[in-house]
Amino acid sequence: MKPVIRVIIPAFNEQNGVGNVINEIPQDLVEEVIVVNNASTDETEKVAKNAGATVLKEPTKGYGRACLKGIDYVTNQGNTDVVVFLDADYSDYPHEMYEVVKPIIDNQADLVIGSRALGHRERGAMTPQQVFGNWLATSLLRLFYGVRFTDLGPFRAISYDKLMALKMKDKNYGWTVEMQLKAAKQKLRCVEVPVNYRRRIGFSKVSGTVKGTIMAGYKIIWTIFKYI
Repeated sequence: MKPVIRVIIPAFNEQNGVGNVINEIPQDLVEEVIVVNNASTDETEKVAKNAGATVLKEPTKGYGRACLKGIDYVTNQGNTDVVVFLDADYSDYPHEMYEVVKPIIDNQADLVIGSRALGHRERGAMTPQQVFGNWLATSLLRLFYGVRFTDLGPFRAISYDKLMALKMKDKNYGWTVEMQLKAAKQKLRCVEVPVNYRRRIGFSKVSGTVKGTIMAGYKIIWTIFKYI
């Protein structure tokens, strides 16, 4: 039986990228694409709807908060096997979703992280502070949780029942690392697959500012130590 896969895309002012992302998601693979409009002030919602996505509204900013809104919606659908998370800025390659979900479909993994460190990264796609932050965070995960990751990449897939068991809580920058460390604590089968990465469309609200970079870095490190 074909697994039911739903995609959650948090989006804050991504009118120039979100349509491309939705249009390149493999339609034969996915049951539904859910865009969570996270306090956007541009045409993100309109573009997403025109591209065929289900659009939810989350008026309070926060990456994790938008993901939680999407999860609440998915829970109410009642027939989901796999949940995929993907950014709206067109930095990932949506057609690589086949490779990201395959280990779960083949019953070889519970959580799959699309690793930008293992794939080809376009020059300038990640800032030096992002590269360093990923290295530091994954090193701490290995040290304190005994799990080996190379990335906190946002392009990821997880089986629905395992996602529910994680009881995700973070409402902003700590979302990705919370998922990975909780998966380690619960001894889920975690794997990484290489994904390619390009320069995003538009301006990054996190790594594009000094404040965003500092806040994200602080929250990620704080989250790692919080759950030890």
